[in-house]
Amino acid sequence: MFNIILTGLTSLFTDIGSEMIYPLIPLYLVSQLGATPAIVGVIEGFAESLASLLKVFSGYYSDKLGRRKNLAIAGYSLSAAAKIPIIFAASWAWVLFGRVADRFGKGVRTAPRDAIIADAAEEGQRGRAFGLHRALDTLGAVIGVALAYLFFTSYHGDYRTVFFWSLVPAIIGVGILFGVREKEPKGLPKKVLSLKWSSLDRRLKGFLVVVFLFALGNSSNQFLLLRAHDLGYSAADVILLYLVYNLVYAAVSYPAGRLSDILGRRTLLVMGYLFYALVYLGFALVTEKQMLWYLFATYGLYTGVTEGVEKALVADIAPTDQKATMMGLHATLVGIGLLPASLLAGALWKWFGPSVTFYFGAVTGILAAAGLLAVLGQQPANRKVKGM
Repeated sequence: MFNIILTGLTSLFTDIGSEMIYPLIPLYLVSQLGATPAIVGVIEGFAESLASLLKVFSGYYSDKLGRRKNLAIAGYSLSAAAKIPIIFAASWAWVLFGRVADRFGKGVRTAPRDAIIADAAEEGQRGRAFGLHRALDTLGAVIGVALAYLFFTSYHGDYRTVFFWSLVPAIIGVGILFGVREKEPKGLPKKVLSLKWSSLDRRLKGFLVVVFLFALGNSSNQFLLLRAHDLGYSAADVILLYLVYNLVYAAVSYPAGRLSDILGRRTLLVMGYLFYALVYLGFALVTEKQMLWYLFATYGLYTGVTEGVEKALVADIAPTDQKATMMGLHATLVGIGLLPASLLAGALWKWFGPSVTFYFGAVTGILAAAGLLAVLGQQPANRKVKGM
């Protein structure tokens, strides 16, 4: 429990810093640096996909060496340093460099950090463990978005000042992670791990395939922010919309994780993907900008219901000595899909208008829900629930 709380606090402070920047980046690129929505898609897709290649390798070496903490610290440190080129950006290329470095840091840290959580959680309580972590992580996002709004309005729309202050919580987050208690690995060096697809659990293989196919249609969240701006919201109001999303996300994450321990992961994940389809259909059809408050809240339901539960499912099914590797593979597949997804979203927006971009996303959500029903089979409810 101690390690779960510390990793959660690290993510909380890291997300404060990250979310002080994230909702402003597409507006900063378009209004200050002359980028187009297509360029926004290139930056986000390229950064996420390229960095995601590291996640499976980071997880592999974490399992091989029996070490989690040092890799996680290195990743969080790189993400903190990556804010510097964004602060001093003279063109969108600087933002691309900063985003790639930030996502590289995430690629290094994600799998070992998630393995720390999985190692610390008792059997049958992983949903709650990852739900608690996601709740703390997203609470950081709520605070970060609120601070972004406060600084952005107080400094009269000065993007760079907001970006500069984001360094402070990022550095605090790295410092907290040093307190994680890591057990000394036994028998180093460990044997070389074998990543044989044929040896994996059938449900895990099917789930990873569905996740990857869904990722190919799941473009960057920044297109949602651009849609709000396109419908007439100011930069400050876009931040508030994003705050609503994160409030719902934070409120739902822990209860969703607990519920998945009781009802099974499949039920929650299918519901989550249907929420995704619903909200993207709404973004395609919306004409009254006031409806965006409800759509961003519903999108928070999708993220809160699925993100922690997906990780708990992978931890449940993965081989014991390959947990970090499989969790890294899951994160890699999600990230790799973001490049073609964001490029396609930007192209559809440019050629056919924003509605087509979101119609496409709605279809992928429905297909993902159907795919999960097919590959996971009927999961029995876990009625033996202990408190956490």
